[in-house]
Amino acid sequence: MDSHVDRLKVLVAGVVSLVLMLGIARFAYTPLMPVMQLQAGLGISEGGWLASINYIGYLSGAIIAASISSMALKDKLYRIGLVLAVISTLAMMLTTNIILWALMRYLAGLSSAAGLLIGSGLVLNWLIRHGYRSELGLHFSGVGLGIALVSLASALMVNALDWQQQWLGLAIVSLILAIPAWVWMPRPDINSHQMKSGQHLQDTPPPVVFSRLLMAAYFCAGVGYVISATFIVAIVNEQSHSANAGNWVFLVLGAGAAPACYLWDRVARLCGDIPALFIAYLIHTVSIMLPAFNEDIVTAYISAFLFGATFMGIVSLVLSMAGRFYPTKPAKMMGKMTISYGCAQIIAPAVTGYVAHWTGSYSQGLLMAGIFMILGSILVYQLRNRI
Repeated sequence: MDSHVDRLKVLVAGVVSLVLMLGIARFAYTPLMPVMQLQAGLGISEGGWLASINYIGYLSGAIIAASISSMALKDKLYRIGLVLAVISTLAMMLTTNIILWALMRYLAGLSSAAGLLIGSGLVLNWLIRHGYRSELGLHFSGVGLGIALVSLASALMVNALDWQQQWLGLAIVSLILAIPAWVWMPRPDINSHQMKSGQHLQDTPPPVVFSRLLMAAYFCAGVGYVISATFIVAIVNEQSHSANAGNWVFLVLGAGAAPACYLWDRVARLCGDIPALFIAYLIHTVSIMLPAFNEDIVTAYISAFLFGATFMGIVSLVLSMAGRFYPTKPAKMMGKMTISYGCAQIIAPAVTGYVAHWTGSYSQGLLMAGIFMILGSILVYQLRNRI
């Protein structure tokens, strides 16, 4: 069995890759969108479209991840994703052309899929083959850490640097993070379908009805997540009439997300995957609805913390289940689930951006997200005793 040092390197590579490909390449746009609107001429509806295009890239990556089985090819795509994360972050500062921005957000979306699906699948396959727990809670902490990093950086830079300099600073950090994410992620073993002991891994597909219900519930979670995640900084800035309050709220969201997956792994051990997922959906629903009914800054902080603590918990629980159903090709079902999640993320930001443009408020978008989360909670409840 490999040493614990090897395990630590693999986990660190996975965490750092998510900080880079999710935290920076994907989520840096959220705290930087308001300053781009003020300084670079980005409109409200255009801001929503850029978010949707990012998710189109993410969905494209999910489709690719769901369609390939070769571990060697997945390893190549993971490393391409690292490069795209750095390039797409740096290139945001080089233009004010909406078409080029859209291209960069699309590439960042591809990178995000490479990190969340392919990278996570590589880590999970390595853990299973080497006899470690098939849990990704610690690995997925990279998303929350990445959100906390970009929100803290943005809060510190907002009064000292313009929008271009902020993107440049994050690009430099991206380049540094890409090194351990590349070097410490092991190349896949030619015997990736068997344990180190020689025992072959066996896929155990869930019932078709279970898969369809879970996919529908995950679509609802995608709507609930994306509206708040995309617009939370703009929403808080609008409600508090402050140019910086949203960045600190986003930091709290990241702080809630960082340990969340590890903690939800523990909840799932105590009560099972489906009950844990149901609890996460209910809390997530509350976190989304709070700002729509109370615009107090304290409420915003509570909402952000609960949101962070649950949105990554939902992702971790769903993708870990998907990976355990198919240990020989974990990214395959992960990709199919994410296609459902990603479709929601394409539609919802654009709709919310248009509604906010015409009404002057994001409240209707939050209410829509809350309604979808209620529906998703009902669907998750229906999953009990179906596996």
